Amino acid sequence: MPHFVYMLRCLGDRIYTGYATDVEARFEQHKAGKGAKFTHAFPPECILKIFELESLEKALRLEARVKKLPRLQKEKLVAGDETLTEKLMAGLAETLVEKKTRVRRERRAKGATKRRAKSSRKT
Repeated sequence: MPHFVYMLRCLGDRIYTGYATDVEARFEQHKAGKGAKFTHAFPPECILKIFELESLEKALRLEARVKKLPRLQKEKLVAGDETLTEKLMAGLAETLVEKKTRVRRERRAKGATKRRAKSSRKT
């Protein structure tokens, strides 16, 4: 079953991001004032963007990433910024353990590069 992350334009030019397995039905719920408190206070006007993902886990991770974006980046995402979309989609399948391992490895590599640069300046 596909899972979706969607972005809505709401009253006051606000952007709401959510998750659903049926975006049209969820949009109708939002319009009826049911569901999220945000869309009850700021009724949705239209669906801006829909992302289809193959698993619930990936969809929820993408939803969290989109919600953390500043307004300007959300607008770019809606406008179809492929670079930003690729960046958000990268690593969605990565487990927390895999992410910690990768980040640790990247930090070590970055530290080793800095140490090499320092030692080369001394000579």
